[in-house]
Amino acid sequence: MFKEFKIDHLDTFPQKLETLLDRQRAKIDEITKNSETSYEKILKPMQDMDEELGLFFTPLSHLNSVMNSDETQKAYESSIPLLSKFSSEIAQNEALFHKLEKIRAEDEEAKTVVRNEVRDFVLSGAKLPKDKKKRMEEINLHLSELSNSFSQNLLNATNVYELIIEDPKDVQGMPQTDIDAATEKLEGKTIYKFTLQIPSYMAYMTYGPNREYRKELYKAYNTRAPENAEVIDQILALKQEKARLLGFENYAKYALETRDANTEEEVLGFLDTLADAALPQAKEELEELKAYAKKTDGIDDLASYDVGYYSEKLKKEKFDFDDTMTKPYFEQEKVLNGMLDIVSELFDVTFKTANVPTWHACVKPFDIYENGELSGRIYFDLEARKEKRGGAWMNDWETHFTDSKGMPHLASAFVVCNFSPKIENAPSLLRHDDVVTLFHEMGHAIHHLFGKCHERAVSGINGVAWDVVEFPSQFLENFAYEAAILKRFGFHYETGEPISGELMRKIKETKNFQAALGILRQVEFSLFDFKLHQKLYQGEKVQALLDSIRDRTSLLRPPSYNKFQHGFAHIFAGGYAAGYYSYKWAEVLSADAFFECLDEKEGFNKERAKGYKEIILANGGAKEMSELYKEWLGRKPEVNSLIKLYEIA
Repeated sequence: MFKEFKIDHLDTFPQKLETLLDRQRAKIDEITKNSETSYEKILKPMQDMDEELGLFFTPLSHLNSVMNSDETQKAYESSIPLLSKFSSEIAQNEALFHKLEKIRAEDEEAKTVVRNEVRDFVLSGAKLPKDKKKRMEEINLHLSELSNSFSQNLLNATNVYELIIEDPKDVQGMPQTDIDAATEKLEGKTIYKFTLQIPSYMAYMTYGPNREYRKELYKAYNTRAPENAEVIDQILALKQEKARLLGFENYAKYALETRDANTEEEVLGFLDTLADAALPQAKEELEELKAYAKKTDGIDDLASYDVGYYSEKLKKEKFDFDDTMTKPYFEQEKVLNGMLDIVSELFDVTFKTANVPTWHACVKPFDIYENGELSGRIYFDLEARKEKRGGAWMNDWETHFTDSKGMPHLASAFVVCNFSPKIENAPSLLRHDDVVTLFHEMGHAIHHLFGKCHERAVSGINGVAWDVVEFPSQFLENFAYEAAILKRFGFHYETGEPISGELMRKIKETKNFQAALGILRQVEFSLFDFKLHQKLYQGEKVQALLDSIRDRTSLLRPPSYNKFQHGFAHIFAGGYAAGYYSYKWAEVLSADAFFECLDEKEGFNKERAKGYKEIILANGGAKEMSELYKEWLGRKPEVNSLIKLYEIA
């Protein structure tokens, strides 16, 4: 039923991929040359091929992210040009495009597939003359290679740095689990090693008492991969050229063709509205932090590398709370099992441990059942390791659909995080922020896994507008702050004592601590990304644009050496170019939906959640999200729900 996760020979993977692609080329050639014009004879087999290719290639791309090695990197880098060439060939296949234009589907899902396919062909250059099609193919190939270079440069720079601390007083006051994770023996002497891996980096930036070491770590993190400056210039130039080839003034206009937002003005107006709402409260939050740092340690020049440290101390003093207080109560295994229980109750499904091959010993696979029948599979890979890229993400693998032979297929997905790994004397323990991250990625996963469409191209997360993709993830993460949810899995890892009502109250109270500063930071990233793609910026002009945005959004100016853009993988190595605003755009939907489904006593309203599952999640990309939302609640989402979520006056 499900594909087994394995790659037999990395050294021959590109050759096997080429063989598969040649087979698909022959099938596409057959489709374009025959006299058939029906949906079932054209787009059904093409979706079968999409699934076949995904099943073959996804394990390598996934492995390259979670078990990175010279072998995976070599195989991946050799495969990217093959895929890019194949993709370009299809996108520029005039005979196929003209066939698609003639298809008249009867089924609503099929109509959406046809409409999207025709649109995507046009956006891929199907109507361009031959010489411009050739250039489009070259651009797409180069962009794929540059994206991988950006990511690899960042990973290499992250892995090469180590901060060695010898004096115990320079880790004094840090959570013991973070100290234990950093402790090593070197020539018989105890040392503390901190890296740019997120768990290690954030541990010292949040709790590390030595200001000079925080400064050193911060500088190392924010000056990583300077070679990415050249990569960025090339990416931006190619994206601008691509947009112009297709008749768009800029890449932002091109990107909006497949988004929920309609115009550049609509996006920028939305971001400006958020900035205006957050600015007054953000100024108050920063002044409070500056005053606290001065009162506590006589700091007159609060710097960027101080913010995490003093914010954590202020939060602890103000609320008598810090994240270390929650960490002993959130043992990774209990949190995972508790979350699965909650999702089971909320959406009427069951998770059972699956005895199947995985890529690492810490990976936990589960089969999903609905009404007693197998409906999906999910893999959790939650602990940080050196060969794994940073961050957290969901990766879809198999898709729920019905193939051209009438055979049903079930969905599967991977949830990947970088939580502190278990050590000799303690299990893997999560900060509450980690719990939120896990819920977030699970929200993405169930969006894919609960899809019920019979057309692959719109099932699960397929065909969903990029700026609403974050809606289901943000929706689910909001529940991770509710006491009725936390008490289900919050037990002290040593004593078994349940998490107290007071601690759960403090988690919720502190949720919006410095929320306005947080919104401004996200608006800064979003404005930078969107404006960066409205015209061509090169060299120092990229930094100048970021600086101009920071004039408004960055109330505490970062040091001049901070080259944030060199690590902005979301837009240069991911799919968020001209789309980082999506996080906030989707959050309007998620906040509104959350308040609809919230029951403060039980944690959730099962009846409302049933509609959310059967309308929003089940329909994937078969309809516009605005249409699905109105079908669910009979109204549009309310922007005020986002303001309410952040408790901004």
